[in-house]
Amino acid sequence: MSRRRKIILWSLSILSLLAATLAIVVNAYILKSKPVVAGEHEVLILDEEVVVTRDEKGVPHILAKTDADLYRAQGYVQAQDRLFQMDLARRQASGRLAEVVGDKAIGTDKLFRTFSLRKAAELSYEGYGDHAKEVLAWYAEGVNAFIEEVRTTKKLSYEFALLGYEPEEWSPVDSLTIGKYMAYDLGGKWQPQAFRHWAFNEYPEDQAKELLITYPENAESIIAANKQYPIEIAGRFLPELSPEEFNGSNNWVVSGEKTASGKPLVADDPHLGLSTPSIWYQMHLQSPEQNVEGVIFAGIPGIILGNNEQIAWGVTNVGPDVQDLYIEVPHPTEKGKYRYDEQWEQAEIRDETIKVKNGEDIPFEVIVTRHGPIISDIIYSEQKPKAQLSMQWTALEPTTELEAIMEINKATNWESFETALEKFHAPAQNFVFASTDGTIAYKANGRIPIRKQGDAQLAVPGDSSDYGWTGYVPYDELPRVVNPKEGFIATANNEIVDSSYPYHITKFWAQPYRYERIVEVLREGDNFTAEDMMQLQMDQKNLYAAEFLQSMISSVEKVDTNRAFEESLTALKKWDQIDSKESIAPLIFHKWMKQLQIDMFRDAMPKDVYALMPGKAQITDELLRKGYAGESSVWLDKKQGVDQWVYTAFNNALKDIANEFGDKQSKWAWGNFHQLTFPHPLASASPLLERFLNPPRQPIGGSNITVQAAAFKDDGSVNHGASWRFVADLADLTKTYHIVGPGQSGHVKSKWFHDQVDDWARGEFHETSLTQDISKGQVLTLKPVKN
Repeated sequence: MSRRRKIILWSLSILSLLAATLAIVVNAYILKSKPVVAGEHEVLILDEEVVVTRDEKGVPHILAKTDADLYRAQGYVQAQDRLFQMDLARRQASGRLAEVVGDKAIGTDKLFRTFSLRKAAELSYEGYGDHAKEVLAWYAEGVNAFIEEVRTTKKLSYEFALLGYEPEEWSPVDSLTIGKYMAYDLGGKWQPQAFRHWAFNEYPEDQAKELLITYPENAESIIAANKQYPIEIAGRFLPELSPEEFNGSNNWVVSGEKTASGKPLVADDPHLGLSTPSIWYQMHLQSPEQNVEGVIFAGIPGIILGNNEQIAWGVTNVGPDVQDLYIEVPHPTEKGKYRYDEQWEQAEIRDETIKVKNGEDIPFEVIVTRHGPIISDIIYSEQKPKAQLSMQWTALEPTTELEAIMEINKATNWESFETALEKFHAPAQNFVFASTDGTIAYKANGRIPIRKQGDAQLAVPGDSSDYGWTGYVPYDELPRVVNPKEGFIATANNEIVDSSYPYHITKFWAQPYRYERIVEVLREGDNFTAEDMMQLQMDQKNLYAAEFLQSMISSVEKVDTNRAFEESLTALKKWDQIDSKESIAPLIFHKWMKQLQIDMFRDAMPKDVYALMPGKAQITDELLRKGYAGESSVWLDKKQGVDQWVYTAFNNALKDIANEFGDKQSKWAWGNFHQLTFPHPLASASPLLERFLNPPRQPIGGSNITVQAAAFKDDGSVNHGASWRFVADLADLTKTYHIVGPGQSGHVKSKWFHDQVDDWARGEFHETSLTQDISKGQVLTLKPVKN
């Protein structure tokens, strides 16, 4: 063996040894922060012993002798599994991410400081009663006990080491700020108003009007105001920070008259972003005062969705218009003054500082008018605007959702449940309910504004008292159903009222196909079981295709005289209209529908405005309906009519598919494109972190318009869907059925980190018990520190 070869081999051996040593050291370091889930452990803040039993899916069942210790333990246990997630959540909502991740989060911080979520949380805290403040304090004590413990023992989780910081003490306002963030994430419709303001200043009026859902109330004066004071929209907002459009959900409740058990069934699957770890944390809380299980957002006490011994409930998003934009006219020379009824009013000016990791501090102003914060200047320009947009939003007012949660957890019937809901103000939710006494019910709750003029489709003048809110829809007049004759109640972000309802909720509802499919199944069936409800949550029937596909195929055949697309058209004609991962047709259909939007709108506006554009699918649907009904349309005329538009989009969609998957259609499948991901917030930093923190992508069926909700990005990655699946049979509430993808734990070394990814894809539920059985699970006994 030559000397040179020996040197190379020795060098490679040394490098391999160093790499192995490094891997062992890193692994040991990460393992050091893995939560303790069994044995006995002293916790400083407890009054008495608390038993925490984690079941086979890592769901903690907390048994305490008092509510005080119950909430302390809840805070401690949540922090064990999710402290890094909790800390990022409070930082994002407070506009303090750049402190720990650097300048790439400056835009995020500016947005959330402008939206003033933390300020709203502080105002809300002052309005809470003594008991709710106690609960928040107890919960914070538990979180802080864990933070102090891992600080002193040098066992903070690896994410903090990667970013080079330690978490601050937890406060009650942190929990409320995360709650305000969820109100933000579930939307309020300011983006459509900003987009339409841009449209009416860029397009002829007849063309802009076709981008409205319906013609606005008081249209002429409001349109005139939008055109009189054009405000820069393009380049002024960050569309990537906008909440997912129609952050929807499915829920339904079935009367005992239609079930095998003779008692009601409840099913709920809230649709939110899919991530590692899950946005939800499943828990069971038990004390002499309550016995409740379900899910809660990490960082908040109580159980927001689930069941106790007598009732079960679930939610979907109502999606009402609760954010209004106002066209504010600033004083030409005096900073912070705005015109109102021919007078100049001084706005509140908050001087804030955005701290930036490895960078200089950034001074930032938040200006708040009588209506709300100025949001059109989040990204500054040198030009002084002649008008600005402010935003009024129900969630920026003091609200008391936590008090509602505390009362819901202990409710025993519909009357006590509905009374508790009155304190749940934002976000507005469609609650479905069932109790062991056989009652099924529904309530759309929350603060929904009553306006002097307008219907929230366009920004309104902010300089006149002729516009604004006069109050909220009275609680007793919000939509409500109890024990309907049909034997079931379902919602899926669909239109929940008809034209006879006296108040405005919104004109911008989700597409109706999920709701229509749920109703179709529930109306036709009887003797339903919990298993039937689980199957319905995984239903992949595509009613979108049922409405449009035949007409669209006819359009292609009219234009395609050479029959160049016969193979693809045949696949669509033979399709059973189920979005299965093995099928070719869903890939063609969904690419086609998305291409219709792209071909119609993308080149007609700046890139960021296109990203901000709301309701592309709904507007596209309306243009298709108009075209096939023979109605006139400015947009369709620009594409030489509906047939040519549909044909061109079909051609472009097939080219796109061929570019990605090849020309052989036999190699195409929906699941080749449509793949499940649960991305970790740190995974994008490097391919190595992505490999270890994200689960492998896997093909799945369903789509954004099927009951099995699986919305997807342009690259096919499924990033939005059922963040939690839940089914309960009121005949036996000691056991309920859940999926919390990707898993309970936020720790990469936990067996519960990604153990529910396959469950999510396959619809395999786990059973959760409302009785604590310490013989089945890992038991951690938390003991008070002895004096």
